[in-house]
Amino acid sequence: MADELALDEVVRFTSDLIRIDTTNLGDGECRERPAAEYAAERLAGAGLEPLMLERTPGRTNVVARIEGTDPSADALLVHGHLDVVPARAEDWRVHPFSGEILDGVVWGRGAVDMKNMDAMILAVVRSWAREGVRPRRDIVVAFTADEEASAADGSGFLADEHAGLFEGCTEGISESGAYTFHDGSGRQLYPIAAGERGTGWLKLTARGRAGHGSKVNRENAVTRLAAAVTRIGEHAWPLRPTPTVLAALTELAAVYGVEADPADLEGFLSKLGPAAQLVEATLRNSANPTMLDAGYKLNVIPGEAIAYVDGRYLPGGEEEFRATLDRLTGPDVDWEFAHREVALQAPVDTPTYARMRAAVEEFAPEGHVVPYCMSGGTDAKQFSRLGITGYGFAPLKLPEGFDYQALFHGVDERVPADALHFGVHVLDRFLRTA
Repeated sequence: MADELALDEVVRFTSDLIRIDTTNLGDGECRERPAAEYAAERLAGAGLEPLMLERTPGRTNVVARIEGTDPSADALLVHGHLDVVPARAEDWRVHPFSGEILDGVVWGRGAVDMKNMDAMILAVVRSWAREGVRPRRDIVVAFTADEEASAADGSGFLADEHAGLFEGCTEGISESGAYTFHDGSGRQLYPIAAGERGTGWLKLTARGRAGHGSKVNRENAVTRLAAAVTRIGEHAWPLRPTPTVLAALTELAAVYGVEADPADLEGFLSKLGPAAQLVEATLRNSANPTMLDAGYKLNVIPGEAIAYVDGRYLPGGEEEFRATLDRLTGPDVDWEFAHREVALQAPVDTPTYARMRAAVEEFAPEGHVVPYCMSGGTDAKQFSRLGITGYGFAPLKLPEGFDYQALFHGVDERVPADALHFGVHVLDRFLRTA
């Protein structure tokens, strides 16, 4: 078990990392280097030899390898990103980059996404150094830049240009899994991510005939775009349960003592209450319009109008996604991927998944571990290019009423110190046995 100093360090490291502003606006101006230097210094203090790697100056990644006791075993990648999404101080109860600790809770942007996990990794590695612990398999630790945008300066760069650093890695763990989900009836679920929907961020372009705003114009680009955006926003995507989602439904059926009927998924979900949230967003593809850009003067009809859509598709669902967008946009609107990444699926019948489950159950015996598919995406997409199967495993034991998912990219992001302590214990237990 991790030592007492590790429990102190994980809280301090989380707070320190939050105070290092690594806001990623998606325009390339982010600077992760100070946070990367912080992480590298603490890895070096644990006797490791971290490498700092950049595609773009200031967009720094850190990679280090911990040698295992069994050279024949496959290596495991443990990764976390250093950048965070923007936060407006006026919207928060405390300053989002204060890292303030109030009543046993660490506040600030990155507290759950995902400087908490970065801190857990550092605390566990340093605890091992003090105790002389070596894992069974090699563990590659990576802290990445640019996850909150395209990952081109982060995991994409590492996978494409530094694949040798990940030699032997067949599996990886990162954010968004093994946290407490309270279902409102006393049950505690611990979802472990074993899949991700693909990323299909779209740019829509409508072209028409420019003209005076007072004249009749049947080739109005804004009208054409608005019609396409409305069709996309109102489209009802069909249910397409994947193997990961079906595994989740099977486990939830056992927890709730109901029968999972694939022919009536809506009816089944209605029996799960709040727990249905774990799967309902990943039963189908989705496309949500998010941005519009058209015109330059009120009385001028522009010749072009642009919209952006956040699209996500299931494993195996990209072909249907593309065909549906072709139909919904129609003949007068073109679309293209502004950013595209693959959908992922990971098996839940492996020794690694079993060890993750066992680690959670050791410290939360009252909990029910279930697999789930993430509605969004992580750096696991880029690392999958190297043949690395990714899981979401950033353990946190959270109190009832703590809406973990709502804090991702939300205001007043925070994490209880004792949740970080739980995370260190579970992560330590898993990595020792992985």
